[in-house]
Amino acid sequence: MSKKFKIITLGCKVNQYETAYLREKLSSKNWQSTEAATDADIIIVNTCIVTQRASYQSRQAIRKAIRENPSAKIAVVGCYPQVFPEELSKIEGVHVLAGNREKMNVTEILEECDLSILTKIPDNKNKQQSFDIMPVRRFLDRTRAFLKIQDGCDSFCSYCIVPYARGPVRSMSEKDVIRSINSFREEGYKEIVLTGIHLGKYGKDFTGKSELAGLLKIIKEENPDYRIRLSSLEPGEIRNELIEMVAGENWLCRHFHIPLQSGDKDILKKMNRHYSPEDFKKLILKIHERIPEAAIGVDIIAGFPGEDEQAFENGYSLIAELPISYLHVFPFSPRKGTPAAEYPDQVDSKIIKQRASKLRELGKKKKTIFYRSCLGKDYSILTEGWESEEGKIIKGLSDNYLKVFLHSDTLLKNEIIKITAEKHKKDYILGKIKDYT
Repeated sequence: MSKKFKIITLGCKVNQYETAYLREKLSSKNWQSTEAATDADIIIVNTCIVTQRASYQSRQAIRKAIRENPSAKIAVVGCYPQVFPEELSKIEGVHVLAGNREKMNVTEILEECDLSILTKIPDNKNKQQSFDIMPVRRFLDRTRAFLKIQDGCDSFCSYCIVPYARGPVRSMSEKDVIRSINSFREEGYKEIVLTGIHLGKYGKDFTGKSELAGLLKIIKEENPDYRIRLSSLEPGEIRNELIEMVAGENWLCRHFHIPLQSGDKDILKKMNRHYSPEDFKKLILKIHERIPEAAIGVDIIAGFPGEDEQAFENGYSLIAELPISYLHVFPFSPRKGTPAAEYPDQVDSKIIKQRASKLRELGKKKKTIFYRSCLGKDYSILTEGWESEEGKIIKGLSDNYLKVFLHSDTLLKNEIIKITAEKHKKDYILGKIKDYT
């Protein structure tokens, strides 16, 4: 009788990718995946600590897994044990702690660990680091495949723990990128999302400079019959060459996600962010002018230390005047281990909450404006199956990140089809099928 495992994943797309790797590795050893914690012999919690709330949610998930199945082996992996293993050592019922660098080996340790003691997988921080290949072929219940092509960060923004959790910049080789993409194609995926901890620095460890555009040119040589979507890119890493590629290549999704974090020049300096609000404005206008229908998503932090009312309004007004499609708003919370946690003039939590709420309302307005600007136009969408089988409604995602619902008498899943955007409803577009591509 095969043993069963459950993986609980918190945080970013990179964590989701690494969870998919662990799932396939355990399955190759004849373990069976289960969604019920009570059935599992092993429970792996893949943690996140990007904010204090994320740390809290990780601890919640760990304790819930222990409560639901005290007889299971519990492994806590990822960013939390990488940076703060001593905090997790205090939780009774955890059997294995493994940081990001040793996450790959956790399955072997789990099979052999002694339930009576806590096993910490050693982390050799001094060894020369290279990119760890984690081959993945399938993502459960997803029509899009994620491919981690980069890991690590050396930016050291003053609020961010990620460089301490993920280590230095390192990249997947171009040959391995192409090999992985071809593997996804063989599995039938029609959209691949290139992701990383700091995607725009792909190749820096090879050449000393970013080579993301160069990688995309190599992908183009494969004559792609699928589409590529890029995850988050820093403002200084979106250069004219990349914008022109997205504008001219229909296999590259017209979608940019760009962290702004603050629209005030003094706050940006305190954050250790190396651009100005004016730089950001020029970039957004350049993208919009060259690719009018591109989705432009923006990250913004509310209530960074020293953010007075004028600094907040500087950011708010900057976003309000730009053709931005949606916002991801993050209320600032001090992250232990980062310089910003020790800064004076911390903003009151009530004020942070008010500012975050105001920004979220602005984000809703921006999304409505963007969606309505797309009405009457044709888009290629990747269908994701039923939104409502009873109502015969299919859901899908356009290359420029529109959530689309449409009527179909038959199931459409993992198909690229052409639609016309007819109506805007709440946070989605009602589309009509034109043809299959």
